[in-house]
Amino acid sequence: MRVPLVQLMIAAAIVAAPAAAQNGAHADYVAHLAPMNVKASGHSSSALATFKIRGDSLTIDIAARGVAPDLAHLQHFHGFPDGHASVCPTSAQDKNGDGVVDLMETEATAGTTMVPFTADPVSMEIVVNTYPKASANGTYHYRKTVSLSALEAAFGTKYPGQKIALDHRVVFIHGVPASTKLPSTVASLGDIPAQVTIPIACGKIERVK
Repeated sequence: MRVPLVQLMIAAAIVAAPAAAQNGAHADYVAHLAPMNVKASGHSSSALATFKIRGDSLTIDIAARGVAPDLAHLQHFHGFPDGHASVCPTSAQDKNGDGVVDLMETEATAGTTMVPFTADPVSMEIVVNTYPKASANGTYHYRKTVSLSALEAAFGTKYPGQKIALDHRVVFIHGVPASTKLPSTVASLGDIPAQVTIPIACGKIERVK
């Protein structure tokens, strides 16, 4: 029996399509970032972060406002390597009572820094100079589309056996000017100044579609 040409063409297209696209991967996630450390930073920073999955494409979009102007701001999603859900810290995480919830104090509820929102999230490189820089009025808009399978592979290499699991993560924005006076007890990562890593906004990622 001869198979119609149209059916052959459709079958070929299905075979050639990426696995994620065949599965109809389609999901939307959002995080509403609320201000943190307002007194210490001098700014009430907030942001809307969205994550759209379409087949093998993940588009990350972050619109921030009220951040320190003319400054590059670190931004990432944080989580736990064992996969359990993260939540944003509150003032209760200020264990040393210095008035600042520093990066190290966020780990109890939010976990560790995982995926950076830079020019190349798939690299999984945290210490780079391609984070977005705020405008003179304290806003910025970051948008990046990456291969979901490539990011999953990089993530799985760094955290064996784990998936990205967006709805188990939180998004942080960090950073105040180097001239900002912070208590000497504010901790940071390694020799990176606390002004660079201090969290200024956080939001939990939730699936909306």
